[in-house]
Amino acid sequence: MLESENAGDALPAPVATASGESLRDAYQRVRQASLSLLAGLAPEDTVAQSMPETSPVKWHLAHTTWFFEQFLLSRASDYRLFNAEWMVLFNSYYQSVGPMHARPQRGLLTRPTLSEVLEYRERVDERMLQILVAGDDAERDALTTLGLNHEQQHQELLLTDIKHLFWLNPLRPVYRERPDIPPVRGLAMQFINGREGIVETGHDGNGFGFDCESPRHRELLHPHALANRPVNNAEYAEFIRAGGYRTPTLWMSEGWNTVCERGWDRPLYWSEDLQQEFSLAGVREIDPAAPVSHVSFYEADAFARWAGARLPTEAEWEVAARAIDPMIGNYVESGILHPCAPAPAGGLQQMFGDVWEWTSSPYINYPGYRAPSGALGEYNGKFMCGQYVLRGGSCVTPADHMRATYRNFFAPADRWQFMGLRLGKDR
Repeated sequence: MLESENAGDALPAPVATASGESLRDAYQRVRQASLSLLAGLAPEDTVAQSMPETSPVKWHLAHTTWFFEQFLLSRASDYRLFNAEWMVLFNSYYQSVGPMHARPQRGLLTRPTLSEVLEYRERVDERMLQILVAGDDAERDALTTLGLNHEQQHQELLLTDIKHLFWLNPLRPVYRERPDIPPVRGLAMQFINGREGIVETGHDGNGFGFDCESPRHRELLHPHALANRPVNNAEYAEFIRAGGYRTPTLWMSEGWNTVCERGWDRPLYWSEDLQQEFSLAGVREIDPAAPVSHVSFYEADAFARWAGARLPTEAEWEVAARAIDPMIGNYVESGILHPCAPAPAGGLQQMFGDVWEWTSSPYINYPGYRAPSGALGEYNGKFMCGQYVLRGGSCVTPADHMRATYRNFFAPADRWQFMGLRLGKDR
């Protein structure tokens, strides 16, 4: 087990949910939440990288610290970098601030050591806590808030990346034991009519939102309906047994090519007999009633076509989700760290938490969008090509990080995240 005076057994607590919480307190909570994820890991676990799309735990911890040092602390003319050579190592993709270490080679960085990275975090935190009490500074506060949301994104990535790494280990290590979950009877799928006509979507400017969630704009929703819950494991297993992965007419051309090239015949982490799956709590029996997860956009789209349905658009999803409290869901704070079956209830279920839901919408700019000036303009805008939008958060997303307008995005072949699907239909 990794031992650090800053790494406790508790999972992250919601940030900035209490009325009147200061930005300084929120900063301390988010930063401590990242360290709490080290519980259960050995130093060796934090160094390895399982594939080019993932990053080592140690890198996540350092990169999120680099963000605050690069974009906040270095604003002061008298600030001296903790280690100037590290700025290249922990820059992710910000071309405008300088060179970066190649992403596929992050797992080769045995140095700096984990203890040095933790010291780096401590030093940067000390300075950040000093500047967060130094009078009013709107730009500082906006950058800090962005940095905290950025760190929460990396908390989720840290968990999905360590899951993929442990899955590749023949020992199938357990990251953290799962609390006992009472069995829940499966909820029958039903379709609920959605709103139609001209609607406004996108962030309204109240509270934090990433730049890609704006500006608020009008969309035309045609008559449609959404399933009351995500597709579950039993339904997806039926798709597999019906020959879904052997029927090219169900797939987009690129999707079928991917299936053939990579030999896909089931979701990531499922056993060949479709009875077990790997989780952050090790190998477990598949719960038929729980949402299927770790499927790509291609797989989600093929399933929807097989089911005589389609994937919702992101506007359909967002409008439907507005009436639901985004804080209520199976998030990282539950400690389950895995999708759960929905409780019997009416209306739309599991819109937030459990699994990110693929939409049919490509990740492109909203009408009138302009990327922010400067280096932070590289945060979202330059990725608006070749990706699809997911909505709703997952079982490893911090609860207070989510909102109805949140736009996650991944390449259509990606599936190591907790990605699932909800069906939509025209009517």
